[in-house]
Amino acid sequence: MAAAARTPRNDKAPHIPVLIDPLIEAVAPVGGLWLDGTFGAGGYTRRLLEAGAERVIGVDRDPAALAMAAPMQEEFGNRLHLVEGTFSELDLHAGAPLDGVVLDLGVSSMQLDQAERGFSFQKAGPLDMRMSGQGPSAADLVNTLPEAELADILYHYGEERAARRIARAIVAVRPFDNTLQLAEAVSACLPRPRPGQIHPATRSFQAIRIAVNDEFGELIAGLQAAERALKPGGKLAVVSFHSLEDRVVKRFLQARSGSSARANRYAPEAAEEAAQFRLRSRRAIGPSDEEIAVNPRSRSAKLRVAERTGAPITPIDRTALGLPGPKDWWKEAR
Repeated sequence: MAAAARTPRNDKAPHIPVLIDPLIEAVAPVGGLWLDGTFGAGGYTRRLLEAGAERVIGVDRDPAALAMAAPMQEEFGNRLHLVEGTFSELDLHAGAPLDGVVLDLGVSSMQLDQAERGFSFQKAGPLDMRMSGQGPSAADLVNTLPEAELADILYHYGEERAARRIARAIVAVRPFDNTLQLAEAVSACLPRPRPGQIHPATRSFQAIRIAVNDEFGELIAGLQAAERALKPGGKLAVVSFHSLEDRVVKRFLQARSGSSARANRYAPEAAEEAAQFRLRSRRAIGPSDEEIAVNPRSRSAKLRVAERTGAPITPIDRTALGLPGPKDWWKEAR
């Protein structure tokens, strides 16, 4: 996202929307009915309304986020409609063909900053990590899963090379009651980081959070729901923060735009199918140096934007999208 970062223009939102200026530029002109599938603090929704959207449906699985949106609801009135739910069902929440969909993946700054939510390894809090507050928690995962399944989650969802070592250490020390206990157990079995390196528990906490919230299952379902909900010419904008998320989004859009079939000139020629999306940019858009200086959390962010065609939806091979695949423990637990 090459455009300059914009300093927040009001203090109602407790975080800075990442890549917001390049996103608005990439989807312009903005108008009609939009859906923000990860409402959070409302930063993307606000800018969409200011940029010309007639109405925005704000969806979030976190009831705390929607409770904080009362002043914004009062400000925009019937131009803003809030829904508690998941973006995997955004086509059901929409109720009408959409002119655009925005998804800001992962955990929000607001959630990270609230120690009581249990997302951060830097603050003492309950070992929770549930975005919705419902279902099995992070404590249920780390305190009950067999060592091998725990190692699979750390490896596939956190790309943690020391997954087996960490899983072994967790099983030896558990049960855990809070985030700092878990962070200390993970850190104790890894080398001390050099200046500039990430905290040793970063990948493990990411993996556990993804598993608790079934984030990759939600992502695939959400992309397919956006495809169903968007009208011809409607835009899909997705902001991701780590390579696993971006890989899934990239491969989905490649598959649905027909660009993946042309990627290898030595591959057998496939039957031409009408593409469901047109890519608005061949490459992911990243933050400018100015935005990173204002908001360091944006440094790993990537934006991908595509436009819905009028082509009918056809089946898609989910296994070709780069989706990591440890055992679906949460489906059994729920």
